[in-house]
Amino acid sequence: MTQYLFSVVIDASVYDIPREEAQASYDATEKFNDELRAEGAWVFAGGLGRPDEATVVDSSGADVVVTDGPFVETKEVLGGFWVIEAADLDAAMKIAARASKACEAKIEIRTFDGA
Repeated sequence: MTQYLFSVVIDASVYDIPREEAQASYDATEKFNDELRAEGAWVFAGGLGRPDEATVVDSSGADVVVTDGPFVETKEVLGGFWVIEAADLDAAMKIAARASKACEAKIEIRTFDGA
């Protein structure tokens, strides 16, 4: 089995939607998570906080530089992720289609290095 990262790509404005209005999507996503667990494809998943509350740490140079907020200005952001196991990319794409439907967002699929 290969492990895949499913990145949930959302418009940053999603963070401004009241939770009550987004509850159906949260419920569908949790149902999808339960299905992944039952199928044995679940490894790990999580939603991410607001990008404007992020902290960036860069110690690639001589000094450690800490800045607030997202690294780049963009409309689309990483809103969450799944790590799943699937037999191959075709199987992963089928699971990603279900993930996209559940969370109402685009899903980017990537393998882990060495996978």
